[in-house]
Amino acid sequence: MTCGACVEACPVLIEHVDKIVGFRRNLVLEDSRFPSELTGAFRNMETAGNPWGQARSTRTDWTTGLDFEVPTVADLAAAGQLDKIEVLYWVGCAAAFDERNRKVARAFARCLNAAGVQFAILGQEESCTGDPARRMGNEYVYQILAGGNIETLNRYGMAERTIVTACPHCFNTIANEYGQLGGRFDIVHHSVYLQELLASGRLRTAEADGVGGSVGPSRSVTFHDSCYMARYNNVIAAPRDVLGSVAGVELREMERSGKNSFCCGAGGGRMWMEETRGTRINAERTRQALATGAAVVATNCPFCMTMMKDGLAEAESNAGGTVSAADIAELLADSLAPAVPSGRQLPVLQ
Repeated sequence: MTCGACVEACPVLIEHVDKIVGFRRNLVLEDSRFPSELTGAFRNMETAGNPWGQARSTRTDWTTGLDFEVPTVADLAAAGQLDKIEVLYWVGCAAAFDERNRKVARAFARCLNAAGVQFAILGQEESCTGDPARRMGNEYVYQILAGGNIETLNRYGMAERTIVTACPHCFNTIANEYGQLGGRFDIVHHSVYLQELLASGRLRTAEADGVGGSVGPSRSVTFHDSCYMARYNNVIAAPRDVLGSVAGVELREMERSGKNSFCCGAGGGRMWMEETRGTRINAERTRQALATGAAVVATNCPFCMTMMKDGLAEAESNAGGTVSAADIAELLADSLAPAVPSGRQLPVLQ
């Protein structure tokens, strides 16, 4: 899963992940030996720019239902208004194409809008960062995707602006790996950006008696740390601060949390591979989440969202009960003070 837990635990500092990815690279590029289910993912990333193989024209479908416009940088550049945006929202493939994660994208956009943040997206010009391809050993496809994204971001001058994304895998790749190909960008994960908006007062939440939303009446939430945020990038406090801003939330920590988090099972390209031995990883993590007795499992990663959602659905079918999975942006968006003005000044482009 490239979660890095073995590296953290190893008493003699062996860096297992780099070696495993190197083995995979040799198997994929030299020997053409890899699980058959990866053939489609590789082909889709190379031809369609995303592992799902969806048309680029549907990358902005997630904006349907929002009561404000989400402009693309291309439209703003054509209108000579590119200097108006504060941040570029890097949506990511999961939030663009997976129906459950599209809800997270809409919730995060609502938070940005409520804070008066002037933002734009790349839309059809965005492609997969290449993280899954690199982790699965297809360095060729990774460099194609990464090179294309770097060229696009530089063409719009995004090296001088802040990029924000809700995907830890996109964040880690752009922040820590694009520099190898000459792409140096200031990128922030949405948990950190939301924390900053709350701390600055640009985002305000309603009082406890005025909040309902998807958290539910129990107000009990457990947070699942994404490996690529907590372990790889040491982002631990920010998502908890965001949850702490939601009135009435009781945070219940799992037995494995923070840098000692337990992987959801989707990293390292495993999102597109099958597990055939032992207990499924997301099932074990779901067990740990349910042991807290919380009503909501909060995440800050689209892959973690998918794995926890599936794990909870399977657990419910076996034992009954109702526990939901929600991104921190969804919980925050549902608790925003209704009187907060949008403050957005971006024009409606024809």
